[in-house]
Amino acid sequence: MTGRSTPLMAFAGGAAVVVILSGCGTAAGPPVAPATQPAASSTSQAAESNPPGDIPDNQAFVVYTATDHSYSVKYPEGWARTTAGRDVVFSDKFNTITLTPHDGFYEPTEAYARTVEVPQIALSTTGFTPGRISTVQRPAGQVVLITYQGDSAPSPVTGKSVKQDVARYEFSRSGRGVAVTLAAPAGSDNVDPWRTVTDSFTWLQ
Repeated sequence: MTGRSTPLMAFAGGAAVVVILSGCGTAAGPPVAPATQPAASSTSQAAESNPPGDIPDNQAFVVYTATDHSYSVKYPEGWARTTAGRDVVFSDKFNTITLTPHDGFYEPTEAYARTVEVPQIALSTTGFTPGRISTVQRPAGQVVLITYQGDSAPSPVTGKSVKQDVARYEFSRSGRGVAVTLAAPAGSDNVDPWRTVTDSFTWLQ
């Protein structure tokens, strides 16, 4: 019994000291609240919960116009721009937007995507996993959408690749076509920014 009562007595004695000190006039000043950091804690937790490929909600977009002035499309401001032949690529880490004009007459259909384009994509994509083929509506008109997964190009810094979710939108008008291919690390939540990109696609000629 003595061993158990000692901590309680010590606690009681400490409480009595606090009461006495708090009653000794105003010279001691107001009690100081214990320091807490809820904001920093919640911020760090939010940061940790965001997948590495997520595009920020406050991301600004700018307009790219094709060199032949045939179309324009928005892309995230600050992303690097490179060209490979007629392809134009905007990139930020493992996020990419690739614009690929079609040569010759082009009128995409789901059947053509399934029998011709998907096999071609599979041959040129490491780690290819097929997704869905559908037709969606955008301000520029009906668009054939091909989704799949594949491995990214190796990082020039680390040499590592990541699994990506890829969405390829086939825009066409009067026999002309442009594929807008959006890729991000698998699991990224980029529905809204990708919609901003594809909704912004505009035929200029």
